[in-house]
Amino acid sequence: MAQLPAWPAYTADLEAQSVSPIASLKVFLAHSGTITQGRWEQPRGIRSVSGHNSGVIHSGIYYKPGSLKAKLCVQGAALCYEYCDQKGIPYKRCGKLIVAVEQDEIPRLKALYERGLQNNVRDLKLIGAKEIKAKEPFCRGLMALDSPHTGIVNYKQVAQSYAEDFQEAGGTIFTDFEVTNMEMAKESSSESEDGKAVGEEIYCQHIVTCAGLYSDRLSEISGCSPEPRIVPFRGDYLVLKPEKCYMVKGNIYPVPNPRFPFLGFHFTPRMDGSVWLGPNAVLAFKREGYRLFDFSTGDFLDAVTYSGLWKLVLRNLSYGLGEMYRACFLSAQVKQLQKFIPEVTINDVLRGPSGVRAQALDTDGNLVDDFVFDGGSGDIGSRVLHVRNAPSPAATSSLAIAKMIADEVKRRFEL
Repeated sequence: MAQLPAWPAYTADLEAQSVSPIASLKVFLAHSGTITQGRWEQPRGIRSVSGHNSGVIHSGIYYKPGSLKAKLCVQGAALCYEYCDQKGIPYKRCGKLIVAVEQDEIPRLKALYERGLQNNVRDLKLIGAKEIKAKEPFCRGLMALDSPHTGIVNYKQVAQSYAEDFQEAGGTIFTDFEVTNMEMAKESSSESEDGKAVGEEIYCQHIVTCAGLYSDRLSEISGCSPEPRIVPFRGDYLVLKPEKCYMVKGNIYPVPNPRFPFLGFHFTPRMDGSVWLGPNAVLAFKREGYRLFDFSTGDFLDAVTYSGLWKLVLRNLSYGLGEMYRACFLSAQVKQLQKFIPEVTINDVLRGPSGVRAQALDTDGNLVDDFVFDGGSGDIGSRVLHVRNAPSPAATSSLAIAKMIADEVKRRFEL
């Protein structure tokens, strides 16, 4: 439980679930003379969302020009490479091809190229079938968008480095510390010194939440709006068998179809030399349901009783049924992969890890696609800043997001 004292203090308390908020507190302590302590509280530490990340350093192609996602991704990618160089964190600038395999995808690919240029993504170019083969010998395609500055990194290692920077700057990290309530402290006492934990309570002046899968629940606890709601979608990956990883050199992505809410299957090389294939997108029956049979009655009922989910499902019924079918049958997933690399067979793949996407939905069933800041009124609401939606590419953008959050904290709380 977090308690907010009524007396002046300068501690920021952060409930978090991914790499971006750790970066935020790192920036708070590095650049603000007024915020003297901070806390990162999250049930499973760096093992959760950031530990299940695909590991891609995105370049910023897909996002609507002028949106926060576009600006922060381009800025964040540059900052991510710079930070990794400073800290000696290994990465690979292996590039990405977005590949059109059908004629009707080519106009969308060219539009994507124009969008990338508007977003100031560096060194983009359209290439033909021969150039695709030169870069990815096993990949077939009619045309591709070549993004040479897309890369890969181990975000768990990045998050760990952020956490170490934060602690060295004077911050405190609690893990396995679930926030169940927020209330105003009634009076000052020696036992409730600001910024200190007393039993299962922490006293602070302001709270920032970047809670991912639990962002709507923490907002509701603080007396702020529960909208947009979080609906968890699990993405299951396949992995290429080690002896077949030679078939993929860099990231290979499909051309997005605007009729569908998720991107589709792609090929993702990893820093350990493995190659992930996928993911699909199916409703998770638990907010941290990384395994097929993970189930929480409360989480399940929260999702299926939300009208926004049903509106999304009804608009994308055939797509959703297809995703469920592919989740059950390996051969159906392999068929999607063969559109790009025909040589891949069911004997070349194994079931791999899973991630859970904290998808924010509004009451009309629309995916909330950009960053959302929220607060409230009253004694508690006015002291809380909720980062309600920080979707992919939040890991890539983490340092740029952190600067934006720090600026918003200083503005809202007049620090």
